[in-house]
Amino acid sequence: MKPSRLNACGEWVLDRFPLASLWKDHMTHYYAPKNFNFWYFFGSLALLVLVNQFLTGILLTMNYKPDAKLAFDSVEYIMRDVSWGWLVRYMHSTGASAFFIVVYLHMFRGIMYGSFKQPRELIWIFGMLIFVALMAEAFMGYLLPWGQMSYWGAQVIISLFSAIPVIGDDLSLWIRGDYVVSDATLNRFFAFHVIAVPLVLVMLVFMHIVALHEVGSNNPDGIDIKKLKDKDGIPLDGIPFHPYYSVKDIAGVGVFLIFFATIIFYMPEMGGYFLEHANFIPADSMKTPEHIAPLWYFTPFYAILRAIPDKFAGVIGMGGAIVVLFLLPWLDRNPVRSIRYRGGIYKKALALFVISFIALGYLGTQPATPVMTNIARVFTAIYFGFFLLMPIYTRWEKTKPVPERVTVELSLEEQLPALIEAFEEITELNPVSEDSSQHPAFRSVFFSRRPNAEGIRKVTTRLAKKLKESLD
Repeated sequence: MKPSRLNACGEWVLDRFPLASLWKDHMTHYYAPKNFNFWYFFGSLALLVLVNQFLTGILLTMNYKPDAKLAFDSVEYIMRDVSWGWLVRYMHSTGASAFFIVVYLHMFRGIMYGSFKQPRELIWIFGMLIFVALMAEAFMGYLLPWGQMSYWGAQVIISLFSAIPVIGDDLSLWIRGDYVVSDATLNRFFAFHVIAVPLVLVMLVFMHIVALHEVGSNNPDGIDIKKLKDKDGIPLDGIPFHPYYSVKDIAGVGVFLIFFATIIFYMPEMGGYFLEHANFIPADSMKTPEHIAPLWYFTPFYAILRAIPDKFAGVIGMGGAIVVLFLLPWLDRNPVRSIRYRGGIYKKALALFVISFIALGYLGTQPATPVMTNIARVFTAIYFGFFLLMPIYTRWEKTKPVPERVTVELSLEEQLPALIEAFEEITELNPVSEDSSQHPAFRSVFFSRRPNAEGIRKVTTRLAKKLKESLD
């Protein structure tokens, strides 16, 4: 086909589909703040992992059998006999954990920089709905390998719905499709995991991005860049998303893929956290595992469930731990968005919240001994205290003046001289050995330096003072 005909076909498509205007509105003419930092990689990484899950999921369904008698064997068939099936399966299982890692970090960035505040409340709500849909997707997919932990984990979690008054028993029966987890449950979960929930996820991601591009992205300073524009209506502190941030995101993707590939090829089970050892045993309804626990990304909420002695109250607590995140835009009463300009109270509260979340995640993987349960109750109180006391302590804190324009952080190249100076301060020269048996590389200037205790003390003191100033 001649170039003129190709151009004519392209123009015919563009006249009928707004591809060019979509690219312009959401990429080349979408102005993002020029001071994005490391924390702004995780949104694009979440989209990358979502695409990975869709593609690998489609490939897995080509050989998977949603049948209680065949499911486990079909997974083994994929792993052993299908060409590159082991790689596709590990990409999917590792991708599930990677999805939660980047989403949790993405949510933390939003809490840290106030991305949930006006006018971005709806963006936060859509993001939280994505999180809930992702939890449902992961839970239903967890049953599909039909291993021991899949089976009994589903049995325990579904039975929690029976604690709901009046409708609990009927609701749990409807979810299972039977009185116990069975072939009917597997078929239902397969349908939801492959068709229903992915459609919901795609819709919510689309709404999340559209809402984001309508009001604009937040930034580490929490400043609205749309307030100051030039004569052409372009934000003074904004730069086009493409090519500047699209190229930057590609660099972040490269680093992410290094870690992702390392896990897939060298440690896909991740010590039993990504793929549990009990799930390599076929499901047996007559043999209960010694310790039933969900995968790591559910364990903080599972620990909250176990920390509350009453079953129904535990279900309320577990659900409330998620619902309270939806209310965050209305719980925070401080007008300042970014943690950079907020008082020490909020910074300390956020640090305690992070510690409690990680601690609850660990406790959820451990057997429920009396000591562990009491510790979990303490961290559960800290978790809920961060949110429920927020209307009070966010009014008390003293904030710093917020600049009118965004501040630009030093690049790595600009920080390099200070890093070299710090390295020279924490080390001292050691006479170079003339030992002829040593390799010449080990007689270089770099290996002639040794730790300097006094320099390490001075550098550590300065860092501690800066950290204290940031919390004041």
